[in-house]
Amino acid sequence: MAKALINYRILEWASDRAGVDADGLGAKLNTSVDRVASWLSGAEKPTFRQAQKLAAALNIPFGFLFLNNPPVDEVSIPDLRTVGSDPTQKLDLNFRDLLKDVMFKRDWYRDFMIEVDGKPRPFVGRFALSDDAKVIARDMRRTLLPPDGDMPHAANSEALLSELMKAAEAAGVWVMRNGVVGNNTRRPLSVRQFRGFAISDPHVPLIFINGKDAKAAQLFTLAHELTHIWLGESGVSNVQIGERDFGAKRTVEQKCNEVAAEFLVPEASIRGSWRTDYTFSNNLDNNVLLYRVSRIVIARRAFDLGLCKEDEYRRLYAFEQAQWDRDAAEDGGGGGNFYLNLPIRNGSRFTNSVVSQAISGQLLLRQAALLLNTQPASLVKFHQKRLAA
Repeated sequence: MAKALINYRILEWASDRAGVDADGLGAKLNTSVDRVASWLSGAEKPTFRQAQKLAAALNIPFGFLFLNNPPVDEVSIPDLRTVGSDPTQKLDLNFRDLLKDVMFKRDWYRDFMIEVDGKPRPFVGRFALSDDAKVIARDMRRTLLPPDGDMPHAANSEALLSELMKAAEAAGVWVMRNGVVGNNTRRPLSVRQFRGFAISDPHVPLIFINGKDAKAAQLFTLAHELTHIWLGESGVSNVQIGERDFGAKRTVEQKCNEVAAEFLVPEASIRGSWRTDYTFSNNLDNNVLLYRVSRIVIARRAFDLGLCKEDEYRRLYAFEQAQWDRDAAEDGGGGGNFYLNLPIRNGSRFTNSVVSQAISGQLLLRQAALLLNTQPASLVKFHQKRLAA
């Protein structure tokens, strides 16, 4: 049987990139470790069918195996992760492929928006790290929630998250929320790797929220990433609010956490709503109803402002974090109604722009389908459902 004259150094690169050794690759392909090792060393060549299986197992295009040199495969935005994972650990293959897909979408959308609108968003980079957190949070509220900056009415934190995502999109912030790479439910995103990231582009400011995370955690991530946009600071984050300084050792992340907390639960407001004649638990329950954020966000805010004791906060945090972890484990961020999820995964304005361009003939259906990680027939059906709604 004919052998595929692949470049074994590319195979080595792809294996390292995917974090898979000979043992793991042998298990994926149901073949011997010795055979895989011979391919990795260049001592033997796989057949074309075996090479195709290698490419699929390593999540690379088949043609990559024949390149002379590995393609550039770098994370193009700052890695600001400081908690919840080892910050020295490189971002995994799923994240890197996700970012590549997001940047592919961004390149098209940026050109589209410049042609259609041409105006940069004035709030991107409006403030500096030295500016007061309260001033930044107040500006975010007034920009996203006109006319007075009041939070929308919502039944709970999940409903508030949905309303704030809509408000951000309406203001011109592109918000994507997904728990998998593209539309591949077999490639879930890891919360230990990252919770969100922001790209502070003046024309298409973008926020991505890891949909694999617990819904209550996603609300704080959204506020945190919005602050990145207002500061003009792109970056990958792994936001955690349990540590004494929000777990943030980097100046940018610490400022984003401070602003996010003020944005969701203003200091002046909670000082007035926190009652000294109530128990810690009763105060939590009352303020959760008032602000529609999680108990852990209220507790964190109260602790920072000296409204509760440290041991009260620590016990509450341990309990709630365990619940968050269970929620994240149960919610894969994939599945569900594809047609409802499509604009959430890709951002509503981006999705509508791509579909409208395709239906009008300004964009080929297959190109639009690639941008939305779907098939042309599914895209047409989505358009029909949108018209019928």
